[in-house]
Amino acid sequence: MRALAWHGKHDVRVDTVDDPEIINPRDCIIKVTATAICGSDLHLYDNYIPTMQAGDILGHEFMGEVVEVGAKSTLKKGQKVVVPFTIACGSCYHCGKHQYSACDNGLPADNQDIAQELYGQPMAGLFGYSHMTGGYAGGQAEYVRVPFSDVGPIVIPDGVDDEKVLFLSDILPTGWMAAENAQIEPGDTVAVWGCGPVGLFAVQSAFLMGAERVIAIDHFPHRLELAKRFGAETINYEESAVYEALMVMTGGIGPDAVIDSVGLEAHGFFVDNVLDQIKASTFLGTDRAHSIRQAIIACRKGGRVSMPAVYGGFIDKFPLGALMEKGLTLKTGQTHVQHYMPALLNAIMEGKIDTTFLISHRMDLEDAPKGYDMFKNNQNEVTKVVLKPGFN
Repeated sequence: MRALAWHGKHDVRVDTVDDPEIINPRDCIIKVTATAICGSDLHLYDNYIPTMQAGDILGHEFMGEVVEVGAKSTLKKGQKVVVPFTIACGSCYHCGKHQYSACDNGLPADNQDIAQELYGQPMAGLFGYSHMTGGYAGGQAEYVRVPFSDVGPIVIPDGVDDEKVLFLSDILPTGWMAAENAQIEPGDTVAVWGCGPVGLFAVQSAFLMGAERVIAIDHFPHRLELAKRFGAETINYEESAVYEALMVMTGGIGPDAVIDSVGLEAHGFFVDNVLDQIKASTFLGTDRAHSIRQAIIACRKGGRVSMPAVYGGFIDKFPLGALMEKGLTLKTGQTHVQHYMPALLNAIMEGKIDTTFLISHRMDLEDAPKGYDMFKNNQNEVTKVVLKPGFN
């Protein structure tokens, strides 16, 4: 089969590789009909996430048709399914609490030591996202093996277009959980850093949860315009000082809740960000964490901080004093996708949530390297790239 493989920093190639096979009775094999490039895939592309190996198949946002099932799979051949990016067993302590991204069994035993050393405990497995998260082959491919297929994939009704539901795999539940973690109350003012895919879904979700005002922060004009479509006020950080603007917009109080949808590759010519870039380039640091620092400083006293954005290592200059002295609540984590998929599918079917607005480019799987380059280097116009095997 054909699949997109990682070969190093800014080097991804569509290779011919072996077809996947059933390994465990709970497995299934799906034929991919649509897959997408995620903003967090760019962290792999930029070589920020450790334990990648040449030949690793990328991609964690995908869906397709079931073509083979293991003896204990609950799926049937021919069904259309969306697959969550988190790989969870459904029966461990954490899955019992619907904390699927903390699953004890999604990560193979021989890969758990890496995360144990770095984070204190292993997390769930993830598709196409380094050996630290299991070394699973991803979905930017013609076929994918899906472990625990009796727990993860959600069956899509006949006649529903792929593009309406593809983002159930990751970014829609991630944006929703981001807003949920912000504990939004009716009348709240919510500030969202980053108008990428997750940030835009967080904006949409915040309004659905009762926020009175949402303030979206970015520097790409097109992405800010997309946020405005949902009713958000906007701040272009290249034109305005974000903290000062937020204080003016909130009468000096600060937002009730803040959401960091940027993560470890924050942009902008800020003192802390420049220092982070220097440290990262000299292997004295890992993440560029300007956005979360700024969000904590700007949040009102007693407010809530939600951090769906991906961070991979250690940071310094963290405003821990502000977090404590202001009495802020911080919630974060990889998304418990399986928990949110059924309700969000219903919301899509009922027309309450729009997802297709985000897609800017549709490409053949063979053009995936070009898609990565475009997404990396032209983020104003390229909001979401969907890859479809045999699209041309």
